[in-house]
Amino acid sequence: MSGTHAGSARPVGDRAWIVDLPDLDGVLALTSRLRALADPEIVDIVPAARTVLVVCADRTAARRLAAEAEGLAAEVRRDPGRGIDSAAEREVRIDTIYDGEDIATVAALTGLAPETVISAHTGSSWRAAFGGFAPGFVYLSGGDPRLIVPRLSSPRTSVPTGAVAIADEFSAVYPGASPGGWRLLGRALAPVWDVTRASPALIQPGDTVRFRAVRESVRMRANDAASVASVAPAAPVATESETRARSSRALTVIRPGMLTLVQDFGRHGHAALGVTGAGALDRAALARANRAVGNAPGAAGLEVLAGGIVLRAEQTVCIAVAGAQCELRIEAAGGADDSALSRVAETDRALMLRAGEQLTVGRPFRGLRSYVALRGGIAGGSVLGSLAHDTLSGLGVAPLRAGDGLSLIPMPDAETPADGGSLLCVLDTPQNESAEGRSPAEGRNLGGAGGEGSHADEGSALRFVPGPRDDWFDPASLVAFEQATWVVSPRSNRVGLRLEGPPLARARSGELPTEGMVAGSVQVPPDGLPVLFLADHPTTGGYPVIGTVIDADLDRAAQLPPGAEVRFVAVDPDDPGELPVWPQRLPDTVAFAIEIDGLRRQVRVPGVLAAALDRARVEGDHASAAAFWEELLRSLARDAGGDAVG
Repeated sequence: MSGTHAGSARPVGDRAWIVDLPDLDGVLALTSRLRALADPEIVDIVPAARTVLVVCADRTAARRLAAEAEGLAAEVRRDPGRGIDSAAEREVRIDTIYDGEDIATVAALTGLAPETVISAHTGSSWRAAFGGFAPGFVYLSGGDPRLIVPRLSSPRTSVPTGAVAIADEFSAVYPGASPGGWRLLGRALAPVWDVTRASPALIQPGDTVRFRAVRESVRMRANDAASVASVAPAAPVATESETRARSSRALTVIRPGMLTLVQDFGRHGHAALGVTGAGALDRAALARANRAVGNAPGAAGLEVLAGGIVLRAEQTVCIAVAGAQCELRIEAAGGADDSALSRVAETDRALMLRAGEQLTVGRPFRGLRSYVALRGGIAGGSVLGSLAHDTLSGLGVAPLRAGDGLSLIPMPDAETPADGGSLLCVLDTPQNESAEGRSPAEGRNLGGAGGEGSHADEGSALRFVPGPRDDWFDPASLVAFEQATWVVSPRSNRVGLRLEGPPLARARSGELPTEGMVAGSVQVPPDGLPVLFLADHPTTGGYPVIGTVIDADLDRAAQLPPGAEVRFVAVDPDDPGELPVWPQRLPDTVAFAIEIDGLRRQVRVPGVLAAALDRARVEGDHASAAAFWEELLRSLARDAGGDAVG
């Protein structure tokens, strides 16, 4: 791995880059210049304490904009103030009741009287610098230097919504109840984050913020009080009353499984406000399921963790399941007790479910996450343009529960079968859609795994770009990161894959200033065990990133269950090469039972042959599978001394 170079725009994976600046003023100046470009291929700009991270639509855009940013960064170093449109800056006033439990402690730490602490806080012209760990949490800089105090040695388990706090040289308003280690001075009267507003964030990077002390007698407006109650109210699954004009209940959740979430391609462009992208982890699988039923690739569907969900159709519905390999069972209205009314369906194909039929998504035997698409897409209230549930912040549609109803966005050309049975949907959908004609966001989020993610049950080799903080690790750790076989921990989730293996030692001590993160970042906390960030990752972090997995391989990572093995392969972001093949460990023989004319026979076949048969089944190569079974049955018949079995 190569070291980092201060001052240059260094790659973060294959679709992002990061620039180091000398101070926060430089960060704000470069951020202002980049936003002024209004380049449609810039997906996100994430200012932080000493860096600016830029996420782009694809590798070509990342390379072009990185070269442009180096010139802009040089201008900032020569003249930090030039290019900032001060007339466009907003001033936000925050009415605050200063009754925080840490005022006395802050007074003792600073040597100021409590009244002076309050006047120093209200007398400062704070600058909204960058977003933090939660939607609407913004670091405010430029305060009175007398108020610089350390964070709590042990963070509180819960800081109340609206708390006004200080830590180090920053101040902030907590947008929702969360753990936190800042010193509490008081509470804001107005909500700083409210998803019902056209612009949910009251404070945005670049704003000037002033606090005003008010007395307890000042009352909140009724709508403000209701808004403060929750930073991120989950958008409910659409009900008939909410969507009667355009949809009706199509499915009822009988069993929700371990965790079933509504996901689309996510919400992007809000990382500076602490809002991560979220969305489907295996984007290619969601796109396949959607295309099978005639939807746009990123239409909202269901992400099912480890199977177990049971859905009942309330009307005729066209449905498809993709992603993890699992058994799909359809039971007619008569129920599961009647085997004649139960049948097995295939993944990656569109089916019609009639009213009363139930679909069960079984436990995966390969992969981890299944995606259920419904023709028309799921209707519901979106947050920042997406229904996707973010497990870190709670934004989006709440996790499904038993009894929830799913309503669809109707499509005028939806086909309904004329007679009984579960029929294949006959749809006019493009089978070989190219990237041309898709929006940058759609192309970006489709990923490049092409469905390979659903095959990554035993392990996966993942391509990564070294850095941006690989120079924080000693040479032995850099070698170990690539050569070790890492194991996915059961503590993994949508935020990230926690990996078990040899701890990685740092070459540097101290704290890394907060900086932007992307899906694919492999962050290494103090215990030395890497965490591979997935879609629900925090937008900023303070631990060094040793490498960043390229976008095309994230779908594979999404399908890795606990216990699966991971190897990392360093690549050039401009020439990542082919997707590495995980070395499959095959048994010498595979045993199974087969029944012929009422007689049960034990059969053993070579492991290589069994793997080939399994691959033919997964890839839909029915001719090869049929030839295998025909030859096997003939062989068994000959061994038994009877006629060949057709």
